[in-house]
Amino acid sequence: MAVLGPGGVGGLVGALLAQDGHRVIFLGGPETVRTVREHGMHVRSGMFGDFTVKAEADTELREPVDLCLVTVKQNVLDAAVDRVSPTALGDGLIVPLLNGIEHPAALRARYRPELVVPGVIRVASNRVEAGVIVHGSPFVEIDLASATASPERLDELVALLNDVGVQAKALEDEAAMLWGKLFFLAPFALLTTHERCAVGDMRTVHRTQLIDLVTEIATLSRASGVPADVEAALRFYDAFPPEAKSSMQRDAEAGRPLELDAIGGALLRIAQQLTVPMPLTERLIADLT
Repeated sequence: MAVLGPGGVGGLVGALLAQDGHRVIFLGGPETVRTVREHGMHVRSGMFGDFTVKAEADTELREPVDLCLVTVKQNVLDAAVDRVSPTALGDGLIVPLLNGIEHPAALRARYRPELVVPGVIRVASNRVEAGVIVHGSPFVEIDLASATASPERLDELVALLNDVGVQAKALEDEAAMLWGKLFFLAPFALLTTHERCAVGDMRTVHRTQLIDLVTEIATLSRASGVPADVEAALRFYDAFPPEAKSSMQRDAEAGRPLELDAIGGALLRIAQQLTVPMPLTERLIADLT
């Protein structure tokens, strides 16, 4: 199997698969490839312990695999998939664990639709340097759903992930799964980045704005045919450690490109199609652009 983008998510899941005895090929840039080839992939985790796995690495996929996890950020997805040609992939599943809601269509335009199995992941895991992953959450949870892949292949994938310590489950509704992640993620990412604050201040100092933003995005989700519970979202944020920051905020602090288009831009494009007003979302995105 292959991992396209061995960062916090891909590095962790790929290392767990390799530790369990699976052959894993990490696909990335020259520095990552050199480091993994020489030193392996090292994980520091309170849940799984500290371990290093020897694994293969390359700048592109050169042979068919059963599975390719896609764990790059959506703002570099178009360039990253050049590392995995449809011919090299063969009959392997493409499993994107990305933020946003538009990437499955893009991947199905490149690969055979029946091979694409979108997923969402809940984990706190970061790449601190090439080949070194720090996993901080006491869980790794992945939901999977596909409108195009066979249920049998989906069940096999769920079993594989559960075997290596990931809490995985198959869901029936792909759109509901993707919207569910975006509904919780977008307010957290946009507001913490805009206000340059951790979740503690987001849910207290900026609570009125948070409620307005969650309500606005809930309206869009419902217009798209997916229920959204504003109170459940607020309870979710209230349960976070107060010092928690969104990945978008961390990217902003580090001067890295933001997933603004994948998260906020996607909302505005859907809102335009459905003629749903999104004034607060529009303002936050404009300020961050």
